[in-house]
Formats: sequence, structure tokens, C-alpha cells
Amino acid sequence: MEKLQDALNRARAERNQIKAQASAAEADGPTEQASLWDALTEAKPDPAHMNKRHVVSHSYSNAASAFDILRTKVVLQMRKHGWRRLAITSATPVCGKTTVSCNLAIGMSRQTEIRSVVMDLDLRNPSMAKMLGLTPPRNITGLLEGSVPFAEQAMRVQDSVAISMAKTSTPDPTRYLLGHSTEGVLQGIEADYEPDLMIFDTAPIMVSDDTRAFLAQVDCAMIVACAERTTISQIDACEREIAEHTNVMGVVLNQARFLDDDQGYYGYGYGYGYGAS
Repeated sequence: MEKLQDALNRARAERNQIKAQASAAEADGPTEQASLWDALTEAKPDPAHMNKRHVVSHSYSNAASAFDILRTKVVLQMRKHGWRRLAITSATPVCGKTTVSCNLAIGMSRQTEIRSVVMDLDLRNPSMAKMLGLTPPRNITGLLEGSVPFAEQAMRVQDSVAISMAKTSTPDPTRYLLGHSTEGVLQGIEADYEPDLMIFDTAPIMVSDDTRAFLAQVDCAMIVACAERTTISQIDACEREIAEHTNVMGVVLNQARFLDDDQGYYGYGYGYGYGAS
């Protein structure tokens, strides 16, 4: 009995010590990371602009619920495996990968305790800035080659999401994505800003070597497939290509027809299927 009481007393003492350390940290003011996040240029995307481009996760709604589910699945899956870097790609263009990336980014901004960095690396055809109605202070290529600091290039949405976007297209992205400087930049961002997740919107795999050049930099990749456009053979080819370099997290089915209980199938919806490999 005395041993049990001693163990309980030690546990209480440890909890009290942890609470005291937390209180002292709060008294000392914001952490260095919090100050760095606060110093980023604040971005305020217009909800009406985003709605027109199917970025609906800025507030809770029926349209946003599928993206909220996807966001939660992504966070839990990455925590489970200890992953921090996620690439989002597709087999071919016009499958909705940037729409998914933007909805994840904006949806993550509603999770104030999870810090995320989102980067637009579809450098031949960047569209994240247009979708969100934002203009980045500097082009992302300067950041990737190490000549522009993250603090001068990224923008902060709410308190917890930093978005690094391209201002213009780049004719030869592979020289950045395959370069050693890019890995150093990513490591620097992780060291300074300590994001829980880093999400990269990358180019379609089957149209260039851009994403192939970058896959070794991430822990996992998600494939966005477009209903009635992307074929099973294309998904299989993407999975094989990704698996050569990193982990396949799963497949998101975009623009799937969905069933109304009263009227049957109609139109295209924002329902997204998800499966983890």
C-alpha cells in the first residue's frame, strides 16, 4: 500500500512540475515560433471569391463537410505513421488537385492548434494564388533557390496556416525541385516554424518529370482522380510511380456523381472518396 501511495505522490509531483513549466512559458510570452508566424504577411481570402472556385472549406457547411472529413483523415493518418510532408498530385491535368489542396489549406486554418505550411509546386501551371484571390509578395522560385526568405515570401491565413505561392509560371521547374537548395529550404522552414504538416500541390505525374523530381522530399503522396476522366490504369500507373519514391497515402475521387434520396443521381457534387493504401 505504501508503494502504491508513493507512486501516486510521484505522479502528482510530475504533473505539478509540468503545469508549472507550462505556466512559466506562458508568463515569458509567445514562443519564438509563434512570433515568426505572427510576423508573416496576413492573408484574408474573400469567401465569395473562393466559393466561385469551389474552395468551400473556409467555414462549416454541407459543401465543406467532405473536405473536413478528408482533412481529419489526412491528419490522423500522418500522425499514425509519423509523416509530416504530403504531396498532392494527379495523373493528368484538370482533375482538381489544386482545388483539393486549397480546401485542405483553408480547412486547416480552422484547426488553430495544428500548424500547416502549404506550398504551390505546380510551377509550370500555378493556380493556387488565383483560386484564393491572393498575390504573394515574392515568387516562390526565389524561396526554393534560397535567395528569398520564407518570411518575405509566404502569407499567413488565420493563425495556423502559412501558404507559399507562385506569382508566375516557371518553364523549367525541375532545376528547382531536384536541386539541393530546395531540401535545405524545407528543412529550414521545419526548423524555424515547426509546422505539424507540410502540404505540397504538385504537377500531374503523367505530363512532366516535375513531381517525379520532388517525390523523394516527401513522406507520402495523395492522388486526386477525376470521376469519368481518370482511368483505373492511370491511377495504377501513378501508384507505381509514387511507390518507387515514397508512400502512397490514398486516392481522392473528385467530381463524383452523388445520389439524392428523392431525385436519384444528379449533376456533379463535391463529395470526395478517400482510401488509404
